[in-house]
Amino acid sequence: MFVKFVSWNVNGLRAISGKPDWRWFAETDAHIVSLQETKARPSQLAPDVVQPEGWHSFWSSSEVKKGYSGVAVFSRQAPLTVVEELPTEGFRGEGRLLHLEFPDFHFFNGYFPNGGAVELDEKGKPTGRFKRVPYKMGFFEAFLEHAEACRTQKPVVVCGDFNIAHRPLDLARPKDNVDNTGFLPEERAFLDRFIAKGYIDTFRHIHGDEEGQYSWWSYKTRAREKNIGWRIDYFFVSEELKPAIRDAWIENGVFGSDHCPVGLLLEV
Repeated sequence: MFVKFVSWNVNGLRAISGKPDWRWFAETDAHIVSLQETKARPSQLAPDVVQPEGWHSFWSSSEVKKGYSGVAVFSRQAPLTVVEELPTEGFRGEGRLLHLEFPDFHFFNGYFPNGGAVELDEKGKPTGRFKRVPYKMGFFEAFLEHAEACRTQKPVVVCGDFNIAHRPLDLARPKDNVDNTGFLPEERAFLDRFIAKGYIDTFRHIHGDEEGQYSWWSYKTRAREKNIGWRIDYFFVSEELKPAIRDAWIENGVFGSDHCPVGLLLEV
């Protein structure tokens, strides 16, 4: 059985669902569609966006701030169970994770935290430290612990916006960003350890060290036109699913957000 997944940080579902670009959803032949940064509760969206015909839909919205964060999953097959958020106190309430269990795998859709703004000292000067990097790293550690616990039962598929470019070839200007969140040594080291634990970056598994492949471009300076981007949206699978990987891709011709969709095809 083939299972096709796609994942997209839409950077505001209310906005994008009113654009022609949202035809992408109606035209997809995926079995599971994951969205991040929905920035909306279902009550704020049109009924056909919340519950499209032929889909089961699931939502997790921020409880701490309106118009912030949020994830959604649309599945053509009903999952066995659905759980919002991490089980770890302190990393709940921002609508960052949905966990769906299917017969053959655990599936996670995550909008992982970014590092936030640079902290300022008492004189208002930048310190070089980022306000939310400690929270971000703690969230990743809690997620890894939870994924490993689930993995004792069945394999794991995880997708979403990780807010980390793993290697220099995963962003256009690595030398300019070594001190910026998203490419900090501790952030990249987490992905090193995640992969060492047995999670496969499916895009790199299929495409090797192909350069110039990105999934996010800053709206500033028309970066997308110049392909000055970052690859921060991923599909990882646990090693047990390595023989099932058939394809992985980036849909960089899809517009409507500062991110583009990414995809994965498994045969399970």
